[in-house]
Amino acid sequence: MDIVIKLSQFLLSLSLLIILHELGHFIPAKLFKTRVEKFYLFFDVKYSLIKKKIGETEYGIGWLPLGGYVKISGMIDESMDKEQMALPPQPWEFRSKPAWQRLIIMLGGVTVNFILAFIIYIGMAFAYGDIFIANADLKDGLLIENKAMQIVGFKTGDHILSVDGEKITRFDNDLTMKVIMAKQILIERNGAEQAIKMPNDFVDQLSKQEKVPLVSIRMPYAITSISEGSLNTALQPKDIITSLNGQSTKYFDQVKSVLEKNKNKTIAATVLRDEKEIKVPVVVSSKGELGITVGSLGMASLEKLGYYKISKQEFGFLESIPVGITKGKDQLVGYGKQLKMIFNPETKAYKQVGGFKAIFDIFPNTWSWEVFWNITALLSIMLGVMNLLPIPALDGGHVMFLLYEIISGKKPSDKFLENAQMVGFVLLITLLLFANGNDIYKAIVGK
Repeated sequence: MDIVIKLSQFLLSLSLLIILHELGHFIPAKLFKTRVEKFYLFFDVKYSLIKKKIGETEYGIGWLPLGGYVKISGMIDESMDKEQMALPPQPWEFRSKPAWQRLIIMLGGVTVNFILAFIIYIGMAFAYGDIFIANADLKDGLLIENKAMQIVGFKTGDHILSVDGEKITRFDNDLTMKVIMAKQILIERNGAEQAIKMPNDFVDQLSKQEKVPLVSIRMPYAITSISEGSLNTALQPKDIITSLNGQSTKYFDQVKSVLEKNKNKTIAATVLRDEKEIKVPVVVSSKGELGITVGSLGMASLEKLGYYKISKQEFGFLESIPVGITKGKDQLVGYGKQLKMIFNPETKAYKQVGGFKAIFDIFPNTWSWEVFWNITALLSIMLGVMNLLPIPALDGGHVMFLLYEIISGKKPSDKFLENAQMVGFVLLITLLLFANGNDIYKAIVGK
C-alpha cells in the first residue's frame, strides 16, 4: 500500500506540472493565432494510450512518462519535422510570427511554473500557517547523529547561531538545506561561540554516510511497546525515561549513553507515567539495550511536557501573499545555489544528481496534502529553472536564439537551428542517462 501512495503522489504531481507547463506554451500560441498540432501528457513514441482531436489540435496521453509536449506548427523542436519546414512558411506557423511573440510563447511554460510555485506557497501559508520552534527555545541544543556532521566538527547539544552570516532564528525544514549549502556556520557550545568551516565536498561526504538527518531536535526516550521476551516488564508503553543510574536523562541520546556504559547490569530508572514519576529497576543487555521499542512524540505532547514551545503563525489571505512570495523567492534562490554547487567540480555535488527515482523517493509513504503541495511547489521551481538553461532543445535554448535574433536583427538559419536542436537533444539524453544512472548506482551500493 505504501508504494501505491508514493506512486500516486508522484504521478499526480508530475502530471500536474507537465500539463500546466505545456499549457503555458499552448495559451500564448493560441492567442497569437499559432496552430498547435498536438498537446500531450507524456511522450507518444509510435503510439498513444489516449488521443482525441478537437479542432486543429490532437490531445492525448503517451506511454513514455518522461515529460510532455505541445507540437507547434512551423517550429523546430524535438519532432524534427523537416518536411513541414521545407514548405513555404504559412501565416499560422510559429516561424511566421514576430520574434517577440515567439519569445512569449517559449517563455510561457517556465512562467507558469514559477507562478504556480508562488501560488502554492501563498495557499499553504493561508491554509496551514507557519509552524516552527524558535531557536532561542532550543535550550539544550540540537541532536547531531549524522556522521558527516560529526566529522566536520558538530556535536549533540550545539546551538546553530548563524549560517554564512545569516542569523538563525528558528528551527524548521529549511535549516537542513541551509547547512548543506553553507560555507561557514557559527555555533555555541558550552557557552562559547565557535566557527565551523564546511568543506567544499560536504555533499559528497554526506552521500558516503548512513542516511540520517543532519540536525534534529532532541527527543525524550518514549516507550511505545515492550518486546516479547524482554526482562523489563516493569516498564509500560507511554513511559518516558527521565533518569538512569542517578543521572538525568531528559533526552533519548542521554539514555543511550548511560545504557552503553552499563551493559549487563541492573540499574535504577525513573520514568514519567501518567504525569507522575515512578522508580523502576531496568535490566541492560550486553548490547546496551532494554528490549523495548521507542517512538517519537508529537509536537503537542512535547510542548505539554515542557520540552519545547511550538510557535505557530496564522495568516489572513492578504497576509499570506507576501509570506508565500518570500518563501517562493527563498526556494528559487536556494535552488540556484544548488545548481551552482552541481556545476562546481570541487563540491562533487554532481555525484548526487538524481533522476526519476530520486524524485519519487521525495514523496512520503503516507498521504499528506501539505507535504504534497510543498514538494510540488519545489518541483515546479526546479522544472522552471532547468527549462531555462540555455541548452538547445530546452525552452532556454529557444529563448537564447530568439534574444540573439531580437538584438542582432538576424534570424539563425533553419539548418543551424536543426543542428543545434540535435546537439541539445543528445546532451539532454546524456544528462538523463547520467542522472538516472546515479539512481541505479546508489540503489546497488545502498547509498
